[in-house]
Amino acid sequence: MRELMLGPRRFSELRADLPGISANVLTQRLEGLEAKLLVARRRLPPPASAQVYELTPWGYEAEPLVQMLGRWAARSPWHDPTLPISGVSIMLSFRTMLDSARVGDLDLRVGFVFGDMAYVGHLTARGIAIARGEPERCDIVFAGTPHALAGAVYGGVPLEALAKQGLLTAQGDPALIARFCTLFPLPERVQLPPE
Repeated sequence: MRELMLGPRRFSELRADLPGISANVLTQRLEGLEAKLLVARRRLPPPASAQVYELTPWGYEAEPLVQMLGRWAARSPWHDPTLPISGVSIMLSFRTMLDSARVGDLDLRVGFVFGDMAYVGHLTARGIAIARGEPERCDIVFAGTPHALAGAVYGGVPLEALAKQGLLTAQGDPALIARFCTLFPLPERVQLPPE
């Protein structure tokens, strides 16, 4: 369901963001969510004329629950921020993990390009609103893989190292880019009891 939190998606887009899931299993899950009135299927108007799945208004109401589960899961002693992540998932993680106190009076338009998917975020102390769209008139733009961006933001991987590997580029004011990467601290992990 989280893969639909940023708007309608084609079946092929959903499947690409959910590696390891078969077409049959994804179809069954989407049908189950439709039956529960969380997801609706519709056809886009021409020239696209493609079938898409989208959350119903009731389905969108689940985002605070998804965010709460995300914060909870990030505290796990076994949480691994280096595992693969989809573009939608990292966008939602930014909405979940944003520390408004660190944002201060920053008012920033941020573009994200992951292959053929692009997003634009408007970041203020009130939060980060994210929608699909081309990163026009953005203050900074990240282009590469969601996994590499997660490495920079959550794993502390230097942007220069990711750029040298061809995994992530960042355009715009270097100070704003560096500051952006510090705005999403992970919560402190639960400590395992001593053995």
